[in-house]
Amino acid sequence: MARTLSVIGDRWTLMILRDCFLRVRRFDDFQERLGIGRPILSDRLNKLVDAFVLTKVAYQTNPTRYEYRLTPKGLDLYPVVMSIVHWGDVHMAGKKGRPLLHQHLRCNCQFDPVMVCSECHEVLDPREVRTAPGPGARHPQHLPIELAEALRRGPAKERAGSGGDTKPKAKAGASPKRRAKAAVA
Repeated sequence: MARTLSVIGDRWTLMILRDCFLRVRRFDDFQERLGIGRPILSDRLNKLVDAFVLTKVAYQTNPTRYEYRLTPKGLDLYPVVMSIVHWGDVHMAGKKGRPLLHQHLRCNCQFDPVMVCSECHEVLDPREVRTAPGPGARHPQHLPIELAEALRRGPAKERAGSGGDTKPKAKAGASPKRRAKAAVA
């Protein structure tokens, strides 16, 4: 999480990314829409280019002017941005409601973003998710308390107490599509 926040973890960067997903591409358009100072905007755009989240594409040659376009790495931030937008829509919208509605072009329906399991497609509830150290786990302070303590004790003691079952079980009942729809309603 800390590595991700080092790239996108400030207000202006998130606002720039939001506008990128709203198809804003030019420096002057970002500045006008966001009311951001040129030095700050330039710094944030350069940071996103350096992190390969955005790429600069020339749209004019004399003088040379650039558009900022999302890279595949940048497009992968869409669920993050949509989750933040959705949280704001649910918890911060005024009496008039949401400022923007999102429509899925395939089904032509307005939607709320939901996060689902990549395996069973069930809507994820944080109370029904557990974590395990991955191959890149290095620092116990980045893990839940119980996992950090197990990591400090060592692999032999952890295996003895784990019970061996590390894969969560899917719930029986309604289809994943129906559960996703119910969670949105």
